[in-house]
Order: sequence, then structure tokens, then C-alpha cells
Amino acid sequence: MENVITVKNATKKFKEVTVLNNISVDFEKGKVHGLIGRNGSGKTMLMKCICGLVPLTSGEITVNDKVIGRDTDIPKNVGVIIETPGFLPGYSAYSNLKFLAAINNKIGKEEIRNAIKSVGLDPDDKKKVGKYSLGMRQRLGLAQAIMEDPELLILDEPMNGLDKDGVKDMRKYLLDLKEQGKTILIASHSAEDIDVLCDTVWEMDKGEMSRVK
Repeated sequence: MENVITVKNATKKFKEVTVLNNISVDFEKGKVHGLIGRNGSGKTMLMKCICGLVPLTSGEITVNDKVIGRDTDIPKNVGVIIETPGFLPGYSAYSNLKFLAAINNKIGKEEIRNAIKSVGLDPDDKKKVGKYSLGMRQRLGLAQAIMEDPELLILDEPMNGLDKDGVKDMRKYLLDLKEQGKTILIASHSAEDIDVLCDTVWEMDKGEMSRVK
């Protein structure tokens, strides 16, 4: 059993408010792990801390054997959707992903086009992202998350704004990624999504965490 993410005694406080309270959890490689809980329960904060976007007050998070904030600021080889993906509204889907791909300079035209196609969008569509529906933006967010072929995906409410067919497509797609050996951490309000997708399920409530499945 190999763990991709190890969280040890993770605590995050903002002044008097404790958002994460001494959380310890391991997420095993090659599985889909679900986080459930009401808004404000700490799901998104935990994901942000795992991604190195927010530092812990105390405790330690290791991703792919590197301690976040000590060995690396932001974990490598991770695709992320947290909150509504931010894109340049005046540009097409392809142009947006091309700008983002240039940051790491790991992939070319072909990989970008394939990522856009794989989520059901058209890489040749010149429509500006500012005119996209919420569901189309979510699809593009997933294309961005997977375009560099990461080993780990961290997805906060990736089904937001998708219609019934979109949800079906996204579930199938995530299960295909699991078949390829990817590790996925997903937060969702939908009991059905969690049921269909997840090998393990953890519930968060007021910054505490307990295993449900």
C-alpha cells in the first residue's frame, strides 16, 4: 500500500477560528477518495493546504514523499480544480490552456487539444470563455487539471453546473482515470457522485474528520 498524500496532525486557525482541527489521514495511490460535509466544514481548506495554497498553523502534509512548505511549496504532478476555475474571459478554451501550459512548458499543441476533446469540448471552437456556461467552464477546468497527465487530481465540486449528461460524462471520465492508476481526491455535495466514484469516503464537520467508507 502506497500513500500519495499523508496528513499528520494538520491544524489551521484564523485568529480564534479553527478551520482544521488536528486532522490525520492517508490517501492511498490509485484510488478515488471522497470528502463530504456541509459548506464551511473544512473540505476546501484541507484541499488548499494539500495543494500548498494555504500554509498550516501546525502539523504536516506530505504529497509524493515531499513535505509541503519544506521540501516543496506546491506539489508537482498534481491537477487541481478548487472553486470556479479562473480563465481569461476574452480568449478561447484552446488559447487559455495554451497560456497555462506555457508556465511549465511540459506539453504541446497535441496534448492541449486532446485534453479539451476528452472533456467534450471542441479545441477549434473560437467562442470566448467569458461566454461559456458554468458547466462548460467546469469541463474546461477539468481539461486544465488533466492536460499535463498528472498522477494526482484534487477536485473540489467538479460536477458543479453540469447537466445530467455532463455529470454522467464526468463520472465515466474520472473512473477511466482511476483505471489508468491515477489517484483522485474529490469533494462533492452529491451522495450519488460519492457513491458511484469513491473507494474511501471521509466526512468533515467543523474541522474534524471521520471515515464513513
